[in-house]
Amino acid sequence: MTMMTLKPQSWPIQNLPGLSREHSTQLQQLGLTTTAHLLHQGRSPQAQQALARQLQLPLRYAQKWLALADLAQLPSVGCDYCGLLLHTGIQSIAQLAAIAPGRLHSQIRRLHTASLQRSDLCPDPAQVAVWVREAQQLSQRRGR
Repeated sequence: MTMMTLKPQSWPIQNLPGLSREHSTQLQQLGLTTTAHLLHQGRSPQAQQALARQLQLPLRYAQKWLALADLAQLPSVGCDYCGLLLHTGIQSIAQLAAIAPGRLHSQIRRLHTASLQRSDLCPDPAQVAVWVREAQQLSQRRGR
């Protein structure tokens, strides 16, 4: 099997799940119109604190949005599943790369069952395995 070069994805900032219209507008007014812009702006803890100060919001907001933007870089995750992964406890591509797909699928299934009382909406194990594989590929390219 040949390994294709995985290209990190960028999305319009308003596509991030859980981002209110007000917060989306605030980020766009700072020139942060895509998830790539947000990731670039929040590269260091100091930059994250500066962003939170500029927005006059608690640091945890900026950290949550950065975690979502990081996970959304994976083509198979995008803005559709980054929130699910974050709610499952996965906060970064590096963390996703390190987890066993079967274990992650079990965690997601438990979350779906507990919060939605429906496990049938849970992504299947093959899809979860693709997320982990893409995270591993991107992590390797980054040199971890």
